Amino acid sequence: MKVPAYATQSPSSLLEPFEVERREPGPRDVLIENMICGICHSDIHQARDEWGGSIYPMVPGHEVVGKVKAVGDRVSKWKTGDLVGVGVIVDSCRRCPPCKSGEEVYCQNGPSYTYNGREQDHRTPTFGGYSTHITVDQDYVFRIPEGIPADRAAPLMCAGITTYSPLRHWKVRAGQSVAIVGLGGLGHVAVNFAKAMGAHVTVLSHSPAKEADSARLGADDFVVTNSWEALKANSERFDFILDTVSAKHDYDAYLGMLKMDGVMALVGLPVPGAVKPQSLVDRRRSLVGSSAGGIRETQEMLDFSAKHGIGADIEKIPIQQVNEAYERMLRSDVKYRFVIDMASLK
Repeated sequence: MKVPAYATQSPSSLLEPFEVERREPGPRDVLIENMICGICHSDIHQARDEWGGSIYPMVPGHEVVGKVKAVGDRVSKWKTGDLVGVGVIVDSCRRCPPCKSGEEVYCQNGPSYTYNGREQDHRTPTFGGYSTHITVDQDYVFRIPEGIPADRAAPLMCAGITTYSPLRHWKVRAGQSVAIVGLGGLGHVAVNFAKAMGAHVTVLSHSPAKEADSARLGADDFVVTNSWEALKANSERFDFILDTVSAKHDYDAYLGMLKMDGVMALVGLPVPGAVKPQSLVDRRRSLVGSSAGGIRETQEMLDFSAKHGIGADIEKIPIQQVNEAYERMLRSDVKYRFVIDMASLK
């Protein structure tokens, strides 16, 4: 089944109209008519081959919300008309320890990423949500709860779970002092989550202009981190720091803000930088990383978001403006996530 999409043909190409071959639903498959697809910074990285190994032609997009159009004859979880989401993976081996424990995104045999990846046959390329339809196994589909508009829910498929997962894994809780580094596409959702978990939340940013938004999103404090004095004034202050920044920056400056036994979790993917061992050893601090969460945890995150009224701050665009949106994202000219109205592709 051929469906309209937008694709890039090379690292230097613009995204342009394209046709994708989608499989007809098999016994366990769900055919989804895409309504909204968020634009993630990783879409730019991969479309432009900034991480290496990109597969072309590439149809980006792993923040999909749509309605079930058809289901296979063995599908038990979904029915036609359900509002559902698709995130960063569409399959995994299902046999390894991470898969069996509900951490499919860490599949030891390699998950099938929603785009710029391969199906579990390790041959067939995957194409993402910048398209009118997508076919996915029923186990890799999420229920969008009532109370979250579809357009605000779409970025939660990546930005939401990528920030929720480390906060949950390292047990952020009431009474803790938590800092969010960067108030962008990831950071603005992280503030909501940490606050809803009961933490005292501080935003750490180079941009003084973001202080008002920080307060609007629920942060208790805001620190401009562009001076040595500011860093020193906040040394050994935080139990947990979530670093969402994807540009190169000084990890040691933020590690110094952790208390003894504090944890700093990285979810941004900047150019690698060095860390001074002393920054960790002196206070028994931990520097850790986290990817998006598994299927079970992503559904948990969506339900948590609905309960607490959490959704992404968005700007909706037609797909014909996607190349402009990429350039604006690189200038940080969006508050805070672009989402594509997929009706513009039909």
